[in-house]
Amino acid sequence: MISRIEQLNHIGIALSAEQDKTHLLETILSGAQYLTNADGGTLYLLEDGKLHFKIINNQTLNIKQTDGSNSQIPFPPIPLYDTAGQPNQKTVAAYAALTGETINIPDIHNNSEFDFSGTLEYDTRTGYTSRSFLNVPMRDHEDEVIGVLQLINPIDKQTTQIHAFSEEDQQLVESLASQAAVAITNQRLIDELKNLMEKFIEVIASAIDDKSPYTGYHCRRVPEIAMLLADAINENDEGPLANFNLDDKQRYELKIAALLHDCGKITTPVHVVDKATKLETIFDRIQLIESRYEILRRDIEIAHLKQQLSNTGTHLNNSALKQQLQQFDEEFEFLKKANKGTEFMPEAARQHVKEIGRRTWQNQQGETQPLLNDEEIDNLTIAKGTLLDSERQVINHHITMTINMLEALPFPKHLSNVPEIAGNHHERMDGKGYPRGLKREEMSIQARLMGIADIFEALTASDRPYKSPMRLSQTLKILSSMAEEGHIDPDLFDIFVSQKVYLRYAEKNLQPEQIDEIYPL
Repeated sequence: MISRIEQLNHIGIALSAEQDKTHLLETILSGAQYLTNADGGTLYLLEDGKLHFKIINNQTLNIKQTDGSNSQIPFPPIPLYDTAGQPNQKTVAAYAALTGETINIPDIHNNSEFDFSGTLEYDTRTGYTSRSFLNVPMRDHEDEVIGVLQLINPIDKQTTQIHAFSEEDQQLVESLASQAAVAITNQRLIDELKNLMEKFIEVIASAIDDKSPYTGYHCRRVPEIAMLLADAINENDEGPLANFNLDDKQRYELKIAALLHDCGKITTPVHVVDKATKLETIFDRIQLIESRYEILRRDIEIAHLKQQLSNTGTHLNNSALKQQLQQFDEEFEFLKKANKGTEFMPEAARQHVKEIGRRTWQNQQGETQPLLNDEEIDNLTIAKGTLLDSERQVINHHITMTINMLEALPFPKHLSNVPEIAGNHHERMDGKGYPRGLKREEMSIQARLMGIADIFEALTASDRPYKSPMRLSQTLKILSSMAEEGHIDPDLFDIFVSQKVYLRYAEKNLQPEQIDEIYPL
């Protein structure tokens, strides 16, 4: 008995250490068979009011079947209640689940309480002899039955004869069933918490994306690129990273970090995130400038007509009036184009905005005002994109908020690097990034990887208000320059190109016209 208790302890330790669900169930059943020397056994789990076959073992018949594996279990689940809602008390496993009692039957051939017709039919087909049955319910920490452990035919090690399950057998299996229920419940709780966390993170990422129509899928696409690059790193066997690999835990950690890499944007004002044009706030203020030009046109036409009526001879002739009105149209069209924002606005164009801004008009109070105020000139002369430096700082502050938010969360040990990975994706290899100015050696490979994924998505995205989506050749050329200039990790970029990570992503997510021929960089 002492030896068997020691065996039970060893099995219990193995159960507490097992993380794979299938292996856990196999360990439970094989452990129960080992303790009782049972020839066969079945492990059922209670799901949706039915006992589902999860593991079936039979040594004599050389059967080992696992639910969900290549050898599918051919038996349907056992319902605990019939269609009329009456308890299924004739099936021994269902009865054990319903009552929570252990059922120990020395010989089913002498038992009339339960229906063993299905078992006897199976014996006839296979030539097997089922005799002794032990059904032990498995209860969780809330004393709820979560499954049943069923053993068949304990065999005497000396005589090799089938005998009944002893009281000692029953006590040992009941103890094992209790430990098994705890292990299964713990694993379920872990899976449920993991699933809850993943869904919550996905909801946050979706909320950030939905906040702006102009970065609609960024938080969902960056993780895809990051995981493709992680796979490519594992496949790579050349260069400085030939011996670096990410295991399953590290890949999962990277995925979570990628989903959360922009979580700080949830605090960024919408009017800054959604600034599609240089003059946009609640609305696009180019409309105000258009109305001023309408007033200029009206005033000059009224003045022209008044002069004609007074016949002073000093009025503008029709040709000069038409030329003046045409100039107004050309200026406004120029301002409309400047308002859209581009990758680069020439200095000459910026000076022209300032010259136009010096033109004056009269408001409703008759006060003379400059056509463009200082704030409008500042916006219209933004050299790149649509954001002022002050607004860009607001945008950039999202990474500080990301770090603060993630460092405030009590991540479990296997996700402890999420804040570092997510928080450093705007750093540069040369230390000129933000917010901390870290250098390459101060960052994890995963964080450097995130930087490439983030930039690649932004360059190829088709939902940015200030630019057209770039072709692959143009994008890789820019990234190549960034690698040379110390912005992104050159070793990771080499893998990104050599393993064609860009193409794997592009074929699934980019527009056909973006996928062009790539020449050697």
